[in-house]
Amino acid sequence: MKLNDEEIALRAGELGPLRQWAIAHQIKVGDYLGARDFVAVGQAHIMADTESLGAAGVDWLERWAALPAEHRLVRIPTITDPRGTDFAHAAQLKQQPWMLDLERRAIAAFEALGVLMTDTCINYQTIMPPVRGEHMAYGDTGVVIYSNSVCGARSNFEGGPSALSAGLTGRTPRYGYHLDERRLATFLVELSWTPRELSDWGALGGVVGRLAGDYSQVPALLGLDRVPSADQLKHFGAALASFGSVALFHMVGVTPEAMRLEDVVPAGTSLKTHDVGEVDIRALQARYAKDVDAVDVVVFSAPQLSLVEIRTLAAMLDGRRATIPLFAVTSPQVKPDCDRMGLTARIEAAGGTVLSGMCFYQSYAREIAEANGWSRLATNSAKLTNILGGYGYRPVLLPMEQCVAAACAGGKLT
Repeated sequence: MKLNDEEIALRAGELGPLRQWAIAHQIKVGDYLGARDFVAVGQAHIMADTESLGAAGVDWLERWAALPAEHRLVRIPTITDPRGTDFAHAAQLKQQPWMLDLERRAIAAFEALGVLMTDTCINYQTIMPPVRGEHMAYGDTGVVIYSNSVCGARSNFEGGPSALSAGLTGRTPRYGYHLDERRLATFLVELSWTPRELSDWGALGGVVGRLAGDYSQVPALLGLDRVPSADQLKHFGAALASFGSVALFHMVGVTPEAMRLEDVVPAGTSLKTHDVGEVDIRALQARYAKDVDAVDVVVFSAPQLSLVEIRTLAAMLDGRRATIPLFAVTSPQVKPDCDRMGLTARIEAAGGTVLSGMCFYQSYAREIAEANGWSRLATNSAKLTNILGGYGYRPVLLPMEQCVAAACAGGKLT
């Protein structure tokens, strides 16, 4: 890779051993992926839940956090993905003391490094949303795909060490979706039906993700009969990234880089086209509901819920009572508004729980399932449905209203 004077100084250790490690890591990544040089980034976003870090990862962070301040602090705004717990509700989830201790240690280490503990996967809806053309180093796949596609920013999926390195150096290798040529469409999706429910948008993301199948693919969707809302795009993108490892999509006439099809499909280019309709979406949903007539827990998470989603849930629960556990997971930025507006109180009055700053599947999901006797789970998140099978759950993908109905019917699905 071609290095400028500042990057040479970083590599030589002139800005401290931690930043020297960071630039060395990034050079290895850049060499492997064919980056010609670095690009300056405006923000970094770290996925670093302790279930993934483990004790060894937290030990490693703590060693760096013990350096003098001039050698350890990040150089650009660096934020975090959801944590593995909401400390106020850890006992309710039956999380073990060792889990909470590891979380506290990780938080202290990140804070010592100057990282902002935002604990959110919906930063694009709440804090520092990126702008078109801005280069970022984001970790969470849902954050990356929304920021790339809807905001028009530029980021690859950055692993935990790479995102932390970007925070420490203020740059990332220039490869992948930082390059103009990688942002063109690679296949087309012609829609004959436009979803309305968030669960349907997520299922559409799952269908298109399976058609894509790998990180290099960029779908362009045509045929929408309306402009999706921010939450609809959020659920679509999160599922598309989860099912297909996709980091960028275009919706012709909607997303900023594809006002016309010609913007993302150069003249003379012929791309494969897939026809997708309601039957394809229903088929994906039916796969998860097969042979499940009742659930043990209802979870709204992955991505964290917006204020609008929380308000919708509160209205659905008014005058009703959940008789099995019902959890709604939101960000630390949204939760205070929910409290102030009385939405949290309404959900709790109906037997639900509003969790803040965490993600359900990053919360030692297998261990808490075993501790609480949960195996069958209802959600309106296609991303969560796709992931939780690997944690021993049998998830069912349903609209929010049907999830609420199940929670208020003792788990029985109607």
